[in-house]
Amino acid sequence: MWDYTEKVREHFFHPRNVGSLEDANAVAEVGSLACGDALKIYLKIDGQQRIQDAKFETFGCGSAIASSSALTEMIKGLSIDEAAKITNQDIAKYLGGLPEEKMHCSVMGREALEKAIALYRGETYEEDKEDEGRIVCKCFGVTDEKIKRVVRENGLQTVDQVTHYTKAGGGCTSCHAEIEDLIAEVWEDKKREQFREEKKVQRKKLTTIQKITLIQDALEHEIRPELQKDGGDIELIDVDGNNVIVALRGHCVGCPGAEYTLKLGVQEKLRELVAEDIVVMQEEDQEIMNF
Repeated sequence: MWDYTEKVREHFFHPRNVGSLEDANAVAEVGSLACGDALKIYLKIDGQQRIQDAKFETFGCGSAIASSSALTEMIKGLSIDEAAKITNQDIAKYLGGLPEEKMHCSVMGREALEKAIALYRGETYEEDKEDEGRIVCKCFGVTDEKIKRVVRENGLQTVDQVTHYTKAGGGCTSCHAEIEDLIAEVWEDKKREQFREEKKVQRKKLTTIQKITLIQDALEHEIRPELQKDGGDIELIDVDGNNVIVALRGHCVGCPGAEYTLKLGVQEKLRELVAEDIVVMQEEDQEIMNF
């Protein structure tokens, strides 16, 4: 038996804003009856871009009803920009919390709101991108793009958590290994983003030694791993002011795209992470300049 809060019980037994809205000018539907949960949300948005009224129709469990009821109460009177900032965690918090096994209901509410606002603005909803992704969980039709997004937004770290938030992996379990790989991919991306942000802060005022250290770190953690995937490599030879002298190794030697790799790959990455005026050149190019 799930441990529901009093507020969840209140919104389940006495849901607010149930039904359709005849004069709605933003309508969106998410979920699937085949998967056991579906939600249709109706919004009436005025000329000042504020949500005057909101209603919903849903097919699902008590948590789905409560999450939908809570969401429609939360967004009334908000501008669409304010409403667009609401997360599935905000919905759960409004209800005093949801059992982790039912968090997918709050995710469905957030997706319905995002879709309604996007369609109202004439935008392409991101769900379309997720639908174009590769199906990972065939039991519930969940794509890799949706799994990665929910993992990223909610800081998920286990397959069980992904199942609770998206239903992926809750059927035959054959996709569990792939879900684990996606979780690892998201967290690796987060580490890279954190590394980049830290380097951006550090590069504002750099001594020569600090600049060389950042260049070495960027080569080691950002650039070499990408080149090594295709059998190539790169070696730092020297740093002369803003000139970074390198030597390409492995399959990069003699490659027709070597200059492209240096300028649009290595140089741009070092400009992003170290300093905007860095110039990358190969060892032989420096010798020609010195001559």
